Amino acid sequence: MPRRARLLRSVLLALACAGASPFAGTGARAQDTDKAHGTASPAAVAIAADLATSNGTTKLTLTLSKAIEAKAFVMERPDRAVIDLAEVNFQLGPETGRKRDGVVASFRYGLFAPGRSRIVVDLAQPATVGRIETVTRPRDGAVLLSIEFQRSDREGFRRASVASDPAPAQRKVATIPESTDARPLIMVDAGHGGTDPGAIAATGAFEKDIVFGFAQALVSQLEAGGRYRVRMTRDRDVFVPLSERVRLARDAKADLFVSIHADSISSAPQVRGATIYTGSEKATDAESAKLAERENRADAAAGTESNEGPGHVADILQELTLRETRTFSSGFAKRLMTHLGPVMEMSAKPHREAGFQVLRSPDVPSVLVELGYLSSKHDLDLLQSEGWRAEVTGGMAKAIDAFFGSRTSLTRPQPPRRSAAIAPVSP
Repeated sequence: MPRRARLLRSVLLALACAGASPFAGTGARAQDTDKAHGTASPAAVAIAADLATSNGTTKLTLTLSKAIEAKAFVMERPDRAVIDLAEVNFQLGPETGRKRDGVVASFRYGLFAPGRSRIVVDLAQPATVGRIETVTRPRDGAVLLSIEFQRSDREGFRRASVASDPAPAQRKVATIPESTDARPLIMVDAGHGGTDPGAIAATGAFEKDIVFGFAQALVSQLEAGGRYRVRMTRDRDVFVPLSERVRLARDAKADLFVSIHADSISSAPQVRGATIYTGSEKATDAESAKLAERENRADAAAGTESNEGPGHVADILQELTLRETRTFSSGFAKRLMTHLGPVMEMSAKPHREAGFQVLRSPDVPSVLVELGYLSSKHDLDLLQSEGWRAEVTGGMAKAIDAFFGSRTSLTRPQPPRRSAAIAPVSP
């Protein structure tokens, strides 16, 4: 029995055992609530995604365990189509998103927000979204959701982009209660997530998964010591806009923000080692500037408009606050180099500066750590090693201890009252 058929059969069997009716009602949402029992039905499972082109129309077809609603729109700069869905459990192979056919150059998929998934289609040429159809396959009960893309000229695509309304409901902003716990708060940021996979290794491993596992290990390491309160910008495989990551740290009054990433240079597989970045309008070198530019495109890759977060320095008070924060950030970066050097390979320039959006908080000391290169087989093996991860997170914990132990005050830099607050972000 083919793998796809076996997977579909197991999904249907699991749903049947749970008492679910996976194919009832073509308009059902993946998280519909069973009113009688007050429980949410399981999310639809996607076991295949296929592309086919005929007569100038390219069709993307998802094979699902049950019917869900879908809506789509197109965006320019870069040209892409965005398909919003109810929550979907994507059980697809690592090569799926690399498929190319007709007007589709590639596509990404994942959890975009709680209860919502998204597919972002990179277009090889201007195209508009045509019919969206749902059909139940008689032989096995699978649901086929198909989305058509039709070639368009630039002006037609531009009109479709302007007419689209990509702004869904406002992302809910949780109110963080004031804490009486005086321990420093560390915000750990696992890069990428959801529809944004980040770098992809030759093996198919996603950066978002590797750095999330590392971030969880770092949180466990810090919590075990009992000296800090620790939070994460994302606690699962979900997309979080860049400026919202900054807002989460500021709203929580974090004392330190640590963003975890892993780079990739396919043209230079021999390059390896970790690099620690701090924020600056002027990059240390061209390589750092290109990396920051690439990371800052994460929102566009997920099908959202970028929100730059904190803007330019408005007055001398804000400038002084920002300068103090960057001094703290650089001090922490130096301690990281001291404690990570003995346990991991560092790059030729282990501390660099660049204009990363997630490092733009004016009042939270922030660093971004590139753990290594997914394009290096040696680095990739280490990044996926639990033993290596334990040693490196232990070194980071020691650097954090040294950072707070050397400060005469644990009070975070305070922004002046006139500084603008960060507005809640709409995906």
